[in-house]
Formats: sequence, C-alpha cells, structure tokens
Amino acid sequence: MAVLAAGALLFAAGCGSPEGMESSAGQGASSPAHSPSASPRKSASPSPSVSRPPADQPPAKGSAKVVSTLTDGLKSPWGLAALPGGDLLVGSRDKGTITLVDAKTGKKKLLGTVPGVAPAGEGGLLGLAVSPDFGSDHLVYAYFTTASDNRIARMIYDENGSPGQLLGAPDTILRGIPKGQIHNGGRIAFGPDHMLYAGTGETGDDGRAQDKESLAGKILRMTPDGEPLHGNPEADSVVYSYGHRNVQGLAWDAEKRLWASEFGQDTWDELNLIEPGGNYGWPDVEGTAHKEGFRDPVAQWKTSEASPSGIAYVKGSVWMAGLRGERLWRIPLSREDGAAKEPLADPQAFLEGQYGRLRTVLAAGGDKLWLVTSETDGRGTPKSGDDRILLVRVK
Repeated sequence: MAVLAAGALLFAAGCGSPEGMESSAGQGASSPAHSPSASPRKSASPSPSVSRPPADQPPAKGSAKVVSTLTDGLKSPWGLAALPGGDLLVGSRDKGTITLVDAKTGKKKLLGTVPGVAPAGEGGLLGLAVSPDFGSDHLVYAYFTTASDNRIARMIYDENGSPGQLLGAPDTILRGIPKGQIHNGGRIAFGPDHMLYAGTGETGDDGRAQDKESLAGKILRMTPDGEPLHGNPEADSVVYSYGHRNVQGLAWDAEKRLWASEFGQDTWDELNLIEPGGNYGWPDVEGTAHKEGFRDPVAQWKTSEASPSGIAYVKGSVWMAGLRGERLWRIPLSREDGAAKEPLADPQAFLEGQYGRLRTVLAAGGDKLWLVTSETDGRGTPKSGDDRILLVRVK
C-alpha cells in the first residue's frame, strides 16, 4: 500500500530506482512514511484546516477505466507529446524514431529518425516535448542519449516534407548531461512559465546527485534555447533542484506547482513536490527521513508496487504510471481555499497487471488521459499487439 507523508510535509519532496527491476538488490517491503514498524494507514482525511472544501476538490476515491486502444504495435515507446490539434508524437527509445499518431483514428506516420541517438541499457531516445509556440516555430524537443552524453535538442517538424523525413536537423540546446547504462532520467516538459524542465538521473554514480556542478541527478530549468534564467537558484546554472536518483515524471497541478516521480533503490519510490533549490536527499536518504536539509516525499511506495515513470495531473489528482508495479496510481490532491495542494487521501492503484509495464501518462483533455505501455523495452513480456497507447477515463 502506498503511504502519504503528513500534511506538514507538503512542501517537501524526495529521491527515486533503476527502471523496472529497477533496483538491482531485492525490493524492500512497504511501511508507513513515519515508522517502518507502524501500522499502515487505511485512509487519510483532508487536513483539519480544510473546513469547507470547494466543489472542484476530487473525491477521496476515484476510478480509472480503459475506454479504447488508440494504437498498438509500438516498439520501446518512451516519450509522448501532444500537438496543438491533439495528435500525438511518440518516440521509440531503441529505434530513435518519432512517429505521429492520429488521435482519432490511431493511424501512424513515421516522421523520422533522430540523428545521433545511441541506445544502450536505459538510454536512447527518451522524452519529447512540443514548443509552446509550435504554431509559429514548429519545434519538437527531444532528450536523448548519444555515444558521449545525454542531451536535449530541438527539430523543426515540416509536415510538408517527404515521408520519413519530416524532421529537420537537430539543434542541440543543452549537452553534457552524464550518461550511463542506467538512470539516464529523460523526461522533459514545458512548464506554465513556458520554460523547459528536464529530469536527469545520476547514472548509477551516487555522488553526482549531491554535486551541484553536475547535471546528473537533478531537475533542470532552462529557456527554450537551453539557457539558465532568472528564478533559478543560481543565476548561471540550469540546476533547479538536486539530490535526485532518477527523475522519470514531471507535471504541474492547478496551482502551477511542479511534481516529480522518482525511482528509489531498495525501499521507497517517491512522488515529490519540487521547490527551487531543494535537496531531495539521494544518496543520503531514501524516502521519508525527517532529516534537516532534505526534502521529504509527499507520497512513497514499496519499489515492488511502483518503479514510477511518467505522471500527469488530471481531475485534481496526480496519475502515475508504474513499471515494475504494472499499475496506474492515483494521488488525489486537496484544495484549501484555492491555495496550495496537499494529499487528500491514500493513493489508489488501478489496472494492476492488466496491461503490463506502464511507461508514460499524458493528459488528454477533460476526464481522460493517454497511457503508454512498456512491454517491449527488454524487461517486459511482450504479447501480441504490444506496445499500446490506451485512452483512459478517470475520476
């Protein structure tokens, strides 16, 4: 059972595991956030300060139902991004290709291969993002592993180009993110401020997470051109938060607060509320530690239940895909007088074991989200039709 940190830890957040095994050692057993020997909480009530919750507060208990399969036959899908009209871009980690998927028919069209991608282990073509100004600049951003590093580049999508050659040459905006066989991070997303955020991993070298001079084990914030900007903890650095093991999901709630999912090692996977300059503990702490100088997670899971990947914010809840856990987690957030978000109740799990490993979640408008499976990544057990993009109705 997943465990929520106390309301006092709302402004805290934490660390994360290699994907799907996703830790080499045996996965630890679950226990409450405050004490390994305490009894699990069955349900968390709204904060006592919330006396009259607003009408848009999500219910403590929700639901998730797969209403259709948009498309199937995808190989090692990882990144997913929506174009302004709703159609989807999906990247193949191991092939290095980006494919356009019609959001109504599921028809696929190969846009092209990203030059320089060198897939190996958990590396390859990872996160995708679409420029906030796509209508005028037609730019698609990608985070990918090369022979020497992880980097972020942008490409012009020319819908009038030749089939399979609809992507322009990559323009690298940030290079030098350390690479490894494991823990390459890779999720990128534009925030409400129209700035680009990226989650990185420490590549299995724990010390990099606490080293502010390294881009590994961090959440990065930069301009669309890859430059540091005002509001970062250090004016000349793209480092936004540190002490991360392997950030896999990024999403913003209705109050424009940044949430991140992260692999733990042997004991706790985490959902963190990100504060600029925050130290999320790895490798000094894993999960809730109540240790001065470190941010604690808002929610944590046994590594066997999660190995979290992408997250999305839909209908007042954070929805989190689980790789090793093979389930979709719902973390409802309560609203207090229109201000900060905090956990409303214990997380719920849906679709457990029904579709295998789950990689990426993306808001699809209203009460729906897109969910990408991950059975063809070398760690799953592929069935006929894998991998898929599912449309899920949630509450």
